[in-house]
Amino acid sequence: MTSPATVVATRRQLHAVAENFIAGPQYRATGTIRLAVRPDGFSATTLAIAVHGTTLTWPGGSAALTGPVRGLVRASGLDVSPPVGAYESVTALDPDTVLDLDAGAVDAIYRCLYAGGFAINAVLPEGHPVLWPEHFDVAASADEVNYGVSAGDDFHELPYAYVGPWDFARSPRTGPLWNAPFGAVHDLDLSADLDILAGDITEFFRHGINVLHGGVATGHG
Repeated sequence: MTSPATVVATRRQLHAVAENFIAGPQYRATGTIRLAVRPDGFSATTLAIAVHGTTLTWPGGSAALTGPVRGLVRASGLDVSPPVGAYESVTALDPDTVLDLDAGAVDAIYRCLYAGGFAINAVLPEGHPVLWPEHFDVAASADEVNYGVSAGDDFHELPYAYVGPWDFARSPRTGPLWNAPFGAVHDLDLSADLDILAGDITEFFRHGINVLHGGVATGHG
């Protein structure tokens, strides 16, 4: 199994690629930062730019996400930088940064994000899962509550599912479900297949909905 440290290192690189190679060019061209999760990666929603596995694709070309960023910028011809003006980015890529993605970690991260999108569709019929480049999480909102899966961050380094009421900081809930400063988080099994992950996340989201609508907080296994 891929080590946690390798997953974290790979996640940080993918996050930077999402912001700089996809969200930035898309935002400057069409005014949106919304990305989409795919079974084997992620893509822009208004431009034909995507990551499939460890390969970046763009209209008329593709290149492996490996080696110095400078070479990938030159090969793609993309206007590579964060979506300045949309939010304050923390993953600007230096041209001399060397990309070195681990295939096992890539697969685990993509499975978690895609399973999160599936779970959102299952529990929020009117929701539409969006991969947000700012936090590299796939999420949707309903009744002022965010439901999503993060690829990991400074709070929780490995992929996790979350339920986050918008007013949680002002009105914290009590009970075993609420285990994070912004609501509830649920660790994901990075070795699980897509169907098991999707079922687990769906159950977690449904439990959160039940608790928020007056059910008893019994915890989630």
